[in-house]
Amino acid sequence: MSKPVITVENLSKSFTLQHQQPVGGYLALRDVLTDKVKSIFKPGKNRDSTTELFWALKDVSFEVNQGDRIGIIGRNGAGKSTLLKILSRIVAPTQGKITIQGRVASLLEVGTGFHPELTGRENIFLNGAILGMNKAEIKSKFDEIVDFSGVEKFLDTPVKRFSSGMYVRLAFAVAAHLEPEILIIDEVLAVGDAEFQKKCLGKMDDVSKSGRTLLFVSHQMGTISKLCSKSILMVNGSVAKYDSTPLVIDYYLQYSSNQIEKIERQDGFSGNHFRAIQMTDKNLFPKQEYSFEDEISVMVKLTLPDYHPALELVMRLVDKNKNAVFTILEKIDSLISSTKRVDLLVTIPSNFLTPGRYSWMMCINHPMVKLFDLQDDILPFNVVDTGSKFAMYEGDSYGNVFANYSINKI
Repeated sequence: MSKPVITVENLSKSFTLQHQQPVGGYLALRDVLTDKVKSIFKPGKNRDSTTELFWALKDVSFEVNQGDRIGIIGRNGAGKSTLLKILSRIVAPTQGKITIQGRVASLLEVGTGFHPELTGRENIFLNGAILGMNKAEIKSKFDEIVDFSGVEKFLDTPVKRFSSGMYVRLAFAVAAHLEPEILIIDEVLAVGDAEFQKKCLGKMDDVSKSGRTLLFVSHQMGTISKLCSKSILMVNGSVAKYDSTPLVIDYYLQYSSNQIEKIERQDGFSGNHFRAIQMTDKNLFPKQEYSFEDEISVMVKLTLPDYHPALELVMRLVDKNKNAVFTILEKIDSLISSTKRVDLLVTIPSNFLTPGRYSWMMCINHPMVKLFDLQDDILPFNVVDTGSKFAMYEGDSYGNVFANYSINKI
């Protein structure tokens, strides 16, 4: 049985936020300059200010075993980066404690870990020394690091002159190749180009397979699914769920669907044919975040004061660039009862839409006569990659649908 290499017990971190309120509610440039001049002769606060204690983390506890590959997910502001900074000993906790067994290498944000005045070559040796490696050990990895980073031409240039992309390339190469027992990576890899990101993900996979421990923060669920066997969901500074990655991602998608756009009207309001429209799952529970493996459903409730046998229900799905993906066109006469009311559930099959953001255009159409109740750019929803064969290419554009094709030898 693997032993814990990271133990986090009742970890909390607070920050003091200061809110400065300008007199009269508006702060002009002249006010700032006036305050600066006044402060020379009369030090002290010139404007009302209040402070607030903000808890970025609250009572966080978990264990990570040797060789675990842990994904950390959650919305912006959930506490993910603060947690990694504490684990990397960059920030001290307010309460609680952490116990770490083994050397830790971290890549959290552009600018951390390197001395800006030193060259790339010097920073490689500096980082190795910080990890407790001797000069011979660093030299044995030096060529691999340089080759992986692709910055050989600038190796003897101070890193303060590196672009953010070059900085991250070298920083990741150092962190991954100097053989730390624990590798901690934040979303900083998004700074690099797509090809380098794929290279990094491949290297992290190699690191984890070698028995070393990996903690990885990302918003890309497909990457987390492919790379991490277990995941932690952070919500408002606390651990909401810590389990196998598929279970945590499913919980996250359900949690993220708690605020959903819904169009609902009272019957009899002239001209409004859509009584209610809402994104749901197949059981009619509201939903906005879907896995590509989920069926996607739209509840449509109609009341037709302007009923005519020729009326059509038109629903056009559009992608994030407002390009049409497909259009549904159905004769109302085949759907509606004599009461001129009908409740419909429109279902898109699983494994059809590729990951991305989508929305709808809907209307009731009397061909060549009149367009009724046009609803444009409504019900936005997301399809999330939770482990398709394209997961390693997340962020690339490969179309809006997964083709239903066959390949046979001839």
